[in-house]
Amino acid sequence: MSVDLFIGRQPIVDRSQRVVAYELLYRAGDEDSARFDDGDLATAQVLVTAFIEFGLEQVVGGQRAFINLTRPFLTGEITLPMSPELAALEVLEDIEADTEVMAGLRRHRKAGYPIVLDDFTWRPDTEPLLALADIVKLDVLALPPEALEDYVRRLRARGLEVVAERVETPEMFERCLALGCEYFQGYFFCRPNVVRGRSLPADRVRVVNLLARIEDPTISVEELERLIVQDATLSYRLLRYVNSAAFALRREIESMHEAIVLLGIRTIRNWDTLLLYSGIDAAKPPELLKTALIRARMCERLAERFGDMEPATAFTAGLLSTLDALLDQPMEGLLDRVPLSAKLKLALLGREGPLGELLARALDYERAHWDALRSRGVDVSVHTDIYLEAVRSGEETSELLRTL
Repeated sequence: MSVDLFIGRQPIVDRSQRVVAYELLYRAGDEDSARFDDGDLATAQVLVTAFIEFGLEQVVGGQRAFINLTRPFLTGEITLPMSPELAALEVLEDIEADTEVMAGLRRHRKAGYPIVLDDFTWRPDTEPLLALADIVKLDVLALPPEALEDYVRRLRARGLEVVAERVETPEMFERCLALGCEYFQGYFFCRPNVVRGRSLPADRVRVVNLLARIEDPTISVEELERLIVQDATLSYRLLRYVNSAAFALRREIESMHEAIVLLGIRTIRNWDTLLLYSGIDAAKPPELLKTALIRARMCERLAERFGDMEPATAFTAGLLSTLDALLDQPMEGLLDRVPLSAKLKLALLGREGPLGELLARALDYERAHWDALRSRGVDVSVHTDIYLEAVRSGEETSELLRTL
């Protein structure tokens, strides 16, 4: 009997908020939590799915995968299918550091696998693990401030790298940064964080307005041309985009009209998306941009397959779902200043209407909220290919951003 697998991933970032790895999150069936009758089988399914069926590149791009392993994988009773360059091995907090586990970890470390201690707490029975570890993860919400500071100091004195887990606010990130943590993981890096007042730059207004008009499926090439040529910068950037390596055209473009016809409205929308995010504050977590692009693509594909709405509108909803975090402004204020349709505004502000329902489904899948999806009558398994394609597309678009 086949088993449905739903692979989630959570970014791990460095001190500059660049993604350096992803933790693979495994689930069984359609439950929200990681409850298994057979944990060893569940881990095996995740490894097979990530490294064999889907291919790790589709799941984490070019980054390293952090994988939680059960005892048989740590001791070597079950052979690991991946090379050390691709994965770091996480030792869960409930693993007993007995003779067999310690011997297995020594073999894995000698083979080149980084060893990670997850949710580490300092006890006599866990201290031997530190001699074999490369990285230690600390739950910043579970440890009192004094204990967290002491842990980081002692671990760094041993030459170990520290990952601060469950970082959910800018203040917590700054505190862990000051303590000397090397890496960070938590909702702060993929959810809207502290909102502060700041005006929206004029060029951002023009780009968002253009994105709003492209949402209209009846827009003509002539109207689109008029919108673009009103701004010399937009015109220049479109021509530059046409001539980029993404298209590798073998002839010259003689007019803006020709460029628009050649690209098509859907590609123009993607180009406008790149412009919207290419000037975002460099201090923002890069994962926010990637999250927006993945959501946009997933919403678009869901609309194409299941919805009765325009895929372009669904794409826009997913794309703008992180706009408040990216621009550090309340969503309500941002939407008041751009001519989005009522259905888009309702979807973004309260997940209302068919479009809001579709966006909520994309978000629930992203966060592995299977119970919420099941309550809507959703067959979760059919979303897996759509999500993986969205991840791949988001990675490619993020790379293209660097060239603009």
